[in-house]
Formats: sequence, structure tokens, C-alpha cells
Amino acid sequence: MSKSYTRPLDLKHGLVNLTHGSGGRAMAQLVSELFAAEFANDWLAQGNDQAILPPPGARIAIATDSHVISPLFFPGGDIGSLAVHGTVNDLAMGGATPLYLSAGFILEEGLPLADLARIVRSMAAAARDAGVAIVTGDTKVVERGKGDGVFISTTGVGVVADGVNLSGDQARPGDVILLSGTLGDHGMAVMSQRESLGFASPILSDSAALHTLAAELLAACPGLRLMRDPTRGGLATTLNEIAQQSGVGMRLQENAIPVQASVRAACEFLGLDPLYIANEGKLIAICPAEQAAAALAALQAHPLGQQAAIIGEVVADAHQFVRVATDFGGERLLDWLSGEMLPRIC
Repeated sequence: MSKSYTRPLDLKHGLVNLTHGSGGRAMAQLVSELFAAEFANDWLAQGNDQAILPPPGARIAIATDSHVISPLFFPGGDIGSLAVHGTVNDLAMGGATPLYLSAGFILEEGLPLADLARIVRSMAAAARDAGVAIVTGDTKVVERGKGDGVFISTTGVGVVADGVNLSGDQARPGDVILLSGTLGDHGMAVMSQRESLGFASPILSDSAALHTLAAELLAACPGLRLMRDPTRGGLATTLNEIAQQSGVGMRLQENAIPVQASVRAACEFLGLDPLYIANEGKLIAICPAEQAAAALAALQAHPLGQQAAIIGEVVADAHQFVRVATDFGGERLLDWLSGEMLPRIC
């Protein structure tokens, strides 16, 4: 799109206003000078209402996610990088190679353009790092007080190779449950920023794109049953979902579940359970017992899986309970999350 404006966007001091969503010149300028400039690729440059993409030659995976996190910026990331990572990871958990993203932005009147530019640039960098192209999108502006800064909705498209069939209904008694790293980092990073909590050791979000980790795991473990990323509701809710899908129970070893000391301390301070806290850079994998050692080695060999661990096993259970063997020799039920422990976390 050619530029015909005498005054460029003021990305240092300007604010989003309703004309940026009106469909007129101001909106065209915002799209051209910020979104198109940062997300630049051949498909987006066509400037159409749709992206015409080459046929992938394999099964297609599609995932959609929306992001309403507060605050917009947090230790270790922001809503822009999170939007990319969340959708890339949803594709990767099905064994897909992510290729393309669409992005819809709902902007609130009064949002500083400097903040929007920071978010868009972070999103563009995350997409480049993940090897995906943002090929189409949309922008709307709502009145002041009705949008909380910015909401982002993303849809991802990827391809799944023949022979890869991962699903939450495939867990079987005797299977092993693996976790790629420490729990609760994202949720507690956001909470510490939101509540202005200062801890001796800073807590950083684990937000990251997991597709290369997932690919390494798939290559090492051909019998892999499924992968999931434990986002909202954390490990506990995700395992309850899988148990219900597969009609099985699960038994975890509490002392095998990795949690950073700073996250554990923050959870104790706030009365929270790290097993229910959101993560944005971890995956759960379930595989046959005979392939567990190879799966664990593959996870630990990857930079994003160095703290991976075997945390439990799938068991036969008509009640589909998830249980945790505690450090004190007892057992507790890891039930479904009731309500929302940490709202607006992703």
C-alpha cells in the first residue's frame, strides 16, 4: 500500500482514537505504517481481504485463540508474543508444523500508540522466531473504557504429517506422564506484575513457542499418545480433561513435579496451588512406558525441556480421578478447577 500521508504516525506520543477503526484514511495509515510494516510478507503485501495461500500437500490443522491478559506487559513477555506462542503451541500439541497466522486486534480508544507499536513489534519478532507468517488480520477500535487496552485474537494454520495421530482420547493404563519443565512460571509472573509484588527472585513468564520441542519429542517417541500445553487451569485441569476424554485415571508423584522455589514461595504467600496455575511454555506428554526413557531424553536435550521430568502414570479408574501421592505418604485428589483462580492470565 503506497503512503499518501504528509504526517506519519506519532508512535511516541500519539493515542489510538476512534478514527483508527473507522475504515478511512487514519485506519489505512495505521495498517500501513505499523501492522503491514512490522508483519511484512508476500501474502500480507497483497493487501486483500483474504490471504491466498499455496496448498500445503498434507493434513491441515487449525487453531484459534483469544488473548485478554492484564497487564499487557509482564516479566518475560507481553500480549503480542503471547498471542503468537499460544496459537503456535495449540497447533504443535497436535503434531502440526505451524505455517500461518491471522491476527485480529480490538483496540481501546486512548491506548498509547507507543504501547501498540511495542506489542506489534514483539508479535512480529515472535512470529519470525517461530517461522510463521502473519498473513491477514483485522483492526477494530472501541470507545474508551470498553476494551482494556487491546485484545488480540489469532488463528493458526499448520500441517500434520502422515502417521501422526495425537488425541486426548488415546491415554491408556500403564502409560507414562511427562512434563517438559517447571509449573506456574507464567501465571505467577503475571500476578506479581499485576499486584506489584516484589519477590527476592524475580519470576519470569515461560511464554515460548513449543513446536520444535514437540517435533523432537515426536521423532524420538513414535508411539506418543498425546501432547497438551497446560495453560488456563494448569496441570490439574489439563490432566482432568485428558482423563475424561480417555476414560482413565491418573496418579502423580508430588515430589517429581518441578516447581521453581520462587514460584512455590509466591503460591504459598498468595494461598495458591502451582498445579492449577497457567503456563505458556510447557507441555504434557503421555506415551507408552517402554518409550518413556527416550521421550524424556529428547525433552531434556532441548533448551525448552531441560527440566523435564516423568511425573506419574495413567491408571485404570472408572471414576476418572487424578490423584497425587504427597510427600507425606498420603494421597490427595487433584479435582477440576472450580471457578477461575487467576482471571485475565492469557
